[in-house]
Amino acid sequence: MPSFDVSAEMNWQELDNAINQAVKELTQRYDFKGVKTEIKLDQKAKTVSLWASEEAKLDALNDIFQNKCIKRGLSLLAFEYKDPESAFGGSVRQNVIVQAGISKEKAKEIIASLKDSKLKVQAQIQDEQVRVTGKSRDDLQSAIAHLRSQQDAIKVPMQYGNFRD
Repeated sequence: MPSFDVSAEMNWQELDNAINQAVKELTQRYDFKGVKTEIKLDQKAKTVSLWASEEAKLDALNDIFQNKCIKRGLSLLAFEYKDPESAFGGSVRQNVIVQAGISKEKAKEIIASLKDSKLKVQAQIQDEQVRVTGKSRDDLQSAIAHLRSQQDAIKVPMQYGNFRD
């Protein structure tokens, strides 16, 4: 039976490159002169930490980070922003959780979306991905088209791979 896998992989090297480019831009921008800023990547905890010494500069820092991610081909759906929290001395910190892999809850949403579409495909959770099987290649291609249209509603950056006949 033909099948394919739905996954949400993060290219950690590209994320690191985007962070390095953002830091480089921060050191060169005039409006950030004298403002302490920091962007840290914790790959094991799958988080990015944004820190600025002034509360007003956190939004600009976030905007620079997002622009660099987009230019490097990273989907913004892979980032879940937590509420900004105040740190020492009037500075502000915001944690960003990086979604690498599909969580069980999101996998269940993907399966429910496929069932609601009335397509003749079966889906099952395998680790941090979802395997979709069907009787014909056309059913699988329509399932991919359906999932692409639902990507913003499910809020997962989906990649489709391991297509087998």
